[in-house]
Amino acid sequence: MSTSSPWPARPDTRHSVLPFFDNSHRQLLEGLLPWTEAQQVDERDDRAACREWVRRLGSAGWLRYCVPAAHGGVLPQLDSRALVLLRETLAYHSPLADFAFAMQGLGSGAITLAGSPAQQARWLPGVARGEKIAAFALSEPEAGSDVAAIATTAAEVHPDEGSGPHGHHYRLQGCKTWISNGGLADFYCVFARTGDAPGSRGLSALVVEADAPGLDSSEHLQVMAPHPLGTLRFEGCRVGPEALLGAAGSGFKLAMQTLDIFRPSVAGAALGMARRALAEAVAHARQRRMFGATLADFQLTQARLGEMAALIEAGALLTYRAAWLRDTGAPQAQRTVAAATAKMVATENAQKVIDMALQMHGGLGVLVGRKVESLYRDIRALRIYEGATEVQQLIIGKSLLQG
Repeated sequence: MSTSSPWPARPDTRHSVLPFFDNSHRQLLEGLLPWTEAQQVDERDDRAACREWVRRLGSAGWLRYCVPAAHGGVLPQLDSRALVLLRETLAYHSPLADFAFAMQGLGSGAITLAGSPAQQARWLPGVARGEKIAAFALSEPEAGSDVAAIATTAAEVHPDEGSGPHGHHYRLQGCKTWISNGGLADFYCVFARTGDAPGSRGLSALVVEADAPGLDSSEHLQVMAPHPLGTLRFEGCRVGPEALLGAAGSGFKLAMQTLDIFRPSVAGAALGMARRALAEAVAHARQRRMFGATLADFQLTQARLGEMAALIEAGALLTYRAAWLRDTGAPQAQRTVAAATAKMVATENAQKVIDMALQMHGGLGVLVGRKVESLYRDIRALRIYEGATEVQQLIIGKSLLQG
């Protein structure tokens, strides 16, 4: 890990006895906790570190939770509760490890949901073993939260339309940006416009290999926390007809279904970071001496720690409920609102908790190399990606007005 200070005690796992979870989830934690504690990865180069985390997660079998059992996974189908627990535990120790795990699931999720047997057999086993790095290419310079505004096109070209020696194929033109694993992935699930239908109805999903002719993924984006991001430029990029995922025009629905599965797990990652910040704050309060006492002796400190714990638990219950509703087959509308509520509350509360932990550390809190300093940078993106807080508010508000 990149932290320079001794780790606090192992994270509290008493939440695993809640009725949202079963014995398989508790057994997962029993194996995951000691494994994560044993890992030491140099994260100064986020791209090299991400590759290493994917390799380790694959070798240890944890990436098998990102795909169904038919293609090398542990469980018959994707399990949101398992994803939440995995991301919460990984994020407690290393947000970059959490990122590497999450992108294997999100980047291949559309293949799991809509891929043909041949597509699933080609890509998913490699994802589960950590041999193939996946990416989800949705956002564009003018289409982030507004997915219906996607402008990238994938024109279908037939041999009798001047395609020359290439035969029947799709020709992609456009730009994707803010793409996690951009320039690092072995393949991208790309959402592009394949028809003339307006808005979201003309979107389709295609699997594009990293070495596809006409794809330039060389532009990397530097952000405030370790996070491999890039821009993809498609200049007449050719892919065969077998690249299409599901039916043409079903891309928007597929993107939303994929996000619905993984949105509760974003909340899980936020919980892991918040729990680590609280653990760091407790450890610091116990050893920091001032005015003849420890910081922990002051009632103001005790009250602040209590507030932090309550904020975490509020987000946790909403997160576990959202994952449970998805896994138990609740109606789609209920699952969507629950996921939006969990993502909004858990990420916003985690930001507050980490800020409080940093404040409690005083000047040490902003010292580069301190865990609370890196958490302060790591948490910020979670309030934006996979639907910013404002988008979640709209989802919740619209559901209320629709009655």
